Amino acid sequence: MIVVDTNIIAYLYISGEKSLQVEQLLIADSVWNAPVLWRSEFRNVLSPYLRKGILELDEILMMIQQAEKLLIDNEYEISSAQVMQLVSSSHCSAYNCEFVALARYLDVPLVTADNKLLQEFPDTAKSLDAFLT
Repeated sequence: MIVVDTNIIAYLYISGEKSLQVEQLLIADSVWNAPVLWRSEFRNVLSPYLRKGILELDEILMMIQQAEKLLIDNEYEISSAQVMQLVSSSHCSAYNCEFVALARYLDVPLVTADNKLLQEFPDTAKSLDAFLT
């Protein structure tokens, strides 16, 4: 069981340089958790692909549906107090601190490609490479 941030979720559905690694991550650990916030962030990540005509609306809706199915019973509301404590001790956004707070609550690693999270929370955040080796 792991916590994944929105970038990891996006890499699974949007083909790119990290897609293969993220597929390996899913094989290595298929129980992915995320704060409910991931849904809004994922929609935001997909928006430029729709606006620029890179992906069609039905493709995007399918990606969202598949991602929601993957995380269906593994979404969490995060305490504002926990998030703001992490914000006060780091330079990370409240959005990113939600993922750290959840990982700490569940006592599992947060797998991320976000360098700031990896730097600010090395005890909690793990890169794809570090997790897969």
